[in-house]
Parts: sequence; structure tokens; C-alpha cells
Amino acid sequence: MIKVREFCAENMERVPAAVEAGARRIELCDNLAVGGTSPSYGVIRAAVAYTRARGVDVMAMARPRGGDFVYSEDEAQMMLDDIACARGLGVTGVVFGCVRADGAGTLRIDRALTERLVAAAKGEGAGLAAGADPVAVTFHMAFDELGLEEQKEAIDVLASLGVERILTHGGAAGTPILGNAERLRALTAYANGRIHILPGGGVSWENADEVAACLGVEEVHGTKIVKL
Repeated sequence: MIKVREFCAENMERVPAAVEAGARRIELCDNLAVGGTSPSYGVIRAAVAYTRARGVDVMAMARPRGGDFVYSEDEAQMMLDDIACARGLGVTGVVFGCVRADGAGTLRIDRALTERLVAAAKGEGAGLAAGADPVAVTFHMAFDELGLEEQKEAIDVLASLGVERILTHGGAAGTPILGNAERLRALTAYANGRIHILPGGGVSWENADEVAACLGVEEVHGTKIVKL
């Protein structure tokens, strides 16, 4: 049974309708054409003001650009600043993902940067508004850049850091979500309750119940996750 339908919103335009249609969490971003980037201060403020009174959560993206998920130190600082901004505005959580090639050229989770970003979400730091609460963390579809063994390693790392969920399609972008069911079930089994596996990409209000039942999950994500 689905407990949370997370609606991916590019701005505030469709948030009220999504909440009215049953979205219980909003992933707020900008530039969906490139997979989502950090939303503006004004959009975050407006979304939090609208949803808080209605018991709906807001997760704000922290991503400085489209393209790959390998970030320079300057870009890392932008992500840290975006997380501090979002926390100060009262979001429920933040969404980010970062990877880096190892010496053999294999992509793995960028553990060092991930630790810094999680600390920014859950700890204390410069740039935070006084009294800003710790927030939840979702590691986004940068996860899908990794091989299966590297994904398992990422699950171990993220769970140990207290990350709440991983957003994943379970396969290459554009493939049918249910075609990736075996991989998604394997990831869910490996996570074993330590962290939530959140399926997204091709999940809609029309197939959400089927996807949730097939995978044994209670949360689903998408731009069409509720009927508008």
C-alpha cells in the first residue's frame, strides 16, 4: 500500500494541485529538462509556506548544474550553500547525489563529498539560520550511474551516514520501470530496512499501485505521480 506519493515539481505552479490530488511530499527543483537543479530561494520559501500548513513535506534539490554528477570543489561549495539555504527556509529535507571514478576508472559514490553534504543537512554549520532543524536526505538518481556492486557499497555508506532514502530507476533512463523490477527488488532486499529504496522514472498515477505492490515499497516518486 502506498503511503507517500512524492511529486517532482519544477516550480510552484503545480504544487497546490498536486497537494490537492494527494501528494504527501514534494521534491522541489528547477530545470527538469536536465534532470533537475537547485530551486531558487523564492520558490523554496513559497513551497514551504504553502505545504507546511497542509502537512506536506518538501525536499529541495541541491545540484548546481545538469550533466554528470562529478563535482569540483567550487561546485561542492555551491551545494553546501544550497543545503544551508534550504534548511534555513524550513524544508523537510534535501536531495543530492555525487559520484567519482576510482583509480581503475570505476564510478563509485563520492564518499568524502557525500559525508560533507550529509553533515550540512544534519549538523551545524556556517550559513545556517539560527535554530535550523536537521533535515532528511535523499540520494538521487546519480545512484543509477553505478554498477550493482558499487550500488550495494553506496547503500552501505549512505545507510551508515543516516541518509533516509535513495531515488532510483533501477536501470537506464527511459527503460520501463517494471522492466527493472528484479534489480529494484534486489536493491530493496539488500537495503533490508536500513534505507528506503524510492522508485522513480516512469512511475505515474496510473501504474503507481502496481509498481509499489511489485517492489514491496510504500513510497513512489514522479512528475505524474498524482492525477492533475
